[in-house]
Amino acid sequence: MKKIHSLLWLLILIISTQTACRKTLELAPEDYFGDGNFWQNEAQVTNFMVGLHKQFRDNNFMFIRLGEMRGGAYSNIDVQNTSLNELNIIEHRIEENSAGVGNWAGFYNPILQLNLFIQRVTAIEFLPAEKKSYLLGQAYAMRSYYYFHLLRTYGGVPIWLEPEVLNGNTNQETLRRARSSEAEVLEVVKKDINSAIDLFGNSTAQDKYQWNPHAAKLLKGEIFLWSAKVYSNTADLAEAKSSLLSVTDYSLQASFKDVFAYNKKRNNEIIFALPYRVGEAEMPGVAAYTYSTFNFDGQHYKDSTVSAGVGNFLVDPLVIAQSNSQQIIQRYRYTFEFFQSYDVADQRRNATFYDYYKVTTSTTPYAVTVRNTALVKFLGTIDANKRYFADDWPVYREADRLLMLAEISNAEGADPSEYVQAIRNRAFGGVGNDPTPFVSGTKDTNELAIFEERSKEFVFEGKRWYDLRRMQVNNEPLVYKNSAHPYGVLDKATIGYKVLWPIPPAIWTNDPLVDQTPGYQTSKPK
Repeated sequence: MKKIHSLLWLLILIISTQTACRKTLELAPEDYFGDGNFWQNEAQVTNFMVGLHKQFRDNNFMFIRLGEMRGGAYSNIDVQNTSLNELNIIEHRIEENSAGVGNWAGFYNPILQLNLFIQRVTAIEFLPAEKKSYLLGQAYAMRSYYYFHLLRTYGGVPIWLEPEVLNGNTNQETLRRARSSEAEVLEVVKKDINSAIDLFGNSTAQDKYQWNPHAAKLLKGEIFLWSAKVYSNTADLAEAKSSLLSVTDYSLQASFKDVFAYNKKRNNEIIFALPYRVGEAEMPGVAAYTYSTFNFDGQHYKDSTVSAGVGNFLVDPLVIAQSNSQQIIQRYRYTFEFFQSYDVADQRRNATFYDYYKVTTSTTPYAVTVRNTALVKFLGTIDANKRYFADDWPVYREADRLLMLAEISNAEGADPSEYVQAIRNRAFGGVGNDPTPFVSGTKDTNELAIFEERSKEFVFEGKRWYDLRRMQVNNEPLVYKNSAHPYGVLDKATIGYKVLWPIPPAIWTNDPLVDQTPGYQTSKPK
């Protein structure tokens, strides 16, 4: 990935030969010159895979949008006199004409590039067998990941596994494709990840900035766990567990903050991460989770218990005003109640959030009028007096593996303490420091405890919405409001269908075979 910024042109070269015959899938080429003269040597093939990973990284904020924004930890209340973004998603006001995302989240373009890669590389004879197998393993893992996101977002979606247009099919009628069933999409997701693992074989190559054998096994564990719990394919629990247990080369960092630190990239907790670096690329969106410095007006303080006369008002405590490229205005905020859910001794609390307060000086002691937090988990680094949001973003790390194993153990009726306590020990600075150690109870109480650890562990890592959909209490997903817990975000009786996302009219307008997601009102002609 060191050359990722200079190799973008390789991906553009292929994409530029494929102008849309329909806007939704961006399929049709104007000519075949670029593709027909490209697949000639090993460097071209490996560089194309680098380009696919660059494209994968470009979807980082979409992964967060789909996997986290609807999870109940985001606030819809602005406290900095600006305005918050994407409130229709955060408040579940998604409908056909306000779908939140369009064009199938933009995932079909990379899928079609992967289809092209798989077809071309499968036919290539000049690559060494081991190299060819590894590259195909990466492609199948990446395609599985994209389709897994589509499945969890929309349910059934159109399935494309061949580069139809480059194979000569340019007929718009035959290129139309209806949504397959959820079961059919799940079958594709499973088949692809199993193919990836088979193709990786016994390879020990573990580039943490690209899809690798261990990352594929984490993805398989997550897919089969989802299959077991969401689709009641209980036999898949064993598959998920086996895949996760086969990954043994990683360990938790002693300090939670070190997992994401700019100077500790690719540490031993990281299994697969999207890379960002000063002078190369910054993580998108992080600045919009911090604060608006122009609204620090002499009434904002770090300490909510400040007394009259102290005068420790804030100017730019995180040194973000001189950022390299991102506009520093708070457009997203987590609820202050979510911040308060952390134990004050939990090191994840201050490694994830910076809390600050607005007070009125008209009373003594000062009265707090605003409580807010800025995200500091991916704050990046300062270089040449500028803030760069250039920490890496984990796709999979050891903490995720442990907590998925905890969830599997609980689903099997076993004691998940081994896995949960490992996470809590790190959170509280070592064995023996946890003020309230985990004690295994009923399956439901364990499930809630595991969910709470995942919520605190994976802020801004795009997992909470999927956790709500997968994890269960009283045999019902946490995503639905329930008197047994406070985490539900949807009323099942009235808007339960919103566990899946709607599609905008542009999709079915361009492809009449595509129907609206069930439950949503649609203007599509019958």
